[in-house]
Amino acid sequence: MKKKGIVKNYMYNLTYQLLVLILPLITTPYLSRVLGAEAIGIYSYTLSITTYFILLGSLGVAMYGQREIAYVQDDIKKRSRVFFEIIIFRFITMSIGMISFYFLFIRQGEYSQYYKILLLELLANCIDISWLFQGLEEFKKTVIRNMIVKFISVICIFIFVKTAEDLIKYFMIYVLSILLGNLTLWFYLPKYVRKCKLKELKILRHLKPTISLFLPQIATQIYTVLDKTMIGTIVINKSEVGFYEQAQKIIKMFLTIITSFGTVMVPRMAVIYINKQKEELKQYMKKSFNFVWIISIPMVFGIISVANKFVPIFYGNGYDKVSILMRVISPIIIIIGISNVVGTQYLIPTKHQKEYTISVISGAIVNFIFNLILINLYGAIGASIATVLAELTVTGIQMFFIRKQINVKEMIMISKNYLIIGIIMYIISALLGNMINNNFVSILSQCLVGICIYVGGLIIIKDKFLFQGIKVIKNKMIKNK
Repeated sequence: MKKKGIVKNYMYNLTYQLLVLILPLITTPYLSRVLGAEAIGIYSYTLSITTYFILLGSLGVAMYGQREIAYVQDDIKKRSRVFFEIIIFRFITMSIGMISFYFLFIRQGEYSQYYKILLLELLANCIDISWLFQGLEEFKKTVIRNMIVKFISVICIFIFVKTAEDLIKYFMIYVLSILLGNLTLWFYLPKYVRKCKLKELKILRHLKPTISLFLPQIATQIYTVLDKTMIGTIVINKSEVGFYEQAQKIIKMFLTIITSFGTVMVPRMAVIYINKQKEELKQYMKKSFNFVWIISIPMVFGIISVANKFVPIFYGNGYDKVSILMRVISPIIIIIGISNVVGTQYLIPTKHQKEYTISVISGAIVNFIFNLILINLYGAIGASIATVLAELTVTGIQMFFIRKQINVKEMIMISKNYLIIGIIMYIISALLGNMINNNFVSILSQCLVGICIYVGGLIIIKDKFLFQGIKVIKNKMIKNK
């Protein structure tokens, strides 16, 4: 099978991930005004409950399936057998999750009408085969799928959601967009897999390895979803969940730019590992670290400097707390970026699930403990602090585990110049923001000046990674022309 370029796949996957986040962000200013913080809080709270059952039904299949397909991507017979074994296994486990969800939440309860609709989200995840295309390093198809479906969902939101009473319509648009998007990928399937005899399939052989990846995913969900559940449970005012949800949306949009690279690198690192190319593996790790530092540092400083001006324009009145939450949560862009390199790009493809599991379970424990303490005291701000502490725990433990294989000190020292330039950028940007009263003009000016200072600083120090990136893009453009 023809190997796709990492840069091209990164751009495809980045587009795929950003569409999932950016298109809803287009509707966020509108929805925050017509639905209100309480309705958005209900939406976020019920969605967090549903996520647990999706996780239970998935059993780590998506990440595991991507890796297993990458191992056999050039052998269509083995690839087909692995695909059918995993998809049948997924159907069984997701069916158990759907039945459990029905009896626990749909038959009765305060929000049962919303849970009935969210049952379709579980069905959508049951038929999700995006992991197959990711394992094959074929990201273009998932991008096209999302472009069409997401654009349609945005149009539907503006047409059908007019008041807070239309929350149920918003739920329908959300789940149907996922369901239809996942269905479209099945049309590409005949090109990549062949029919297999049922007696040739060994479905249960995937149980143990998927559970080994399932445990860290449960732990990850504890400190990415449980915080919303705990805010909604501990704090009477559901608006707190809404504020937290809105802040997370912005941070996740920037975080996607970093983590999309990790998704692309998993199948590539898996192939390198199988071929025992240790030096090439280390070189890719160094490039990944460099990529995270050069991109994430200006993002964090930029968010901190413009948050107070951005929130009133984007969300409208009554969302002032979101700017505080954005500033508190923003460091996770750097922290998760690093753990994505170490955990997702190295530990999982190289079959170090045990170390990966220990790190995320530790993070989950830290998150749960600090959530209990801090949400009671500070509400959504407490949950934000707990999230940062949890991510620091995960990244620190993962770095400890790879210290003998990878020169950790060298990877950290790569950030030195980027931090210095980032701090200079932040100081000038913040001073400029204080001088301009108009929020829109201030944000625009701060962003433009910040970009010029940061890129200019990289050019002055003759940053190798920047110039290598420019060279790759230039060569690609010449080749395409």
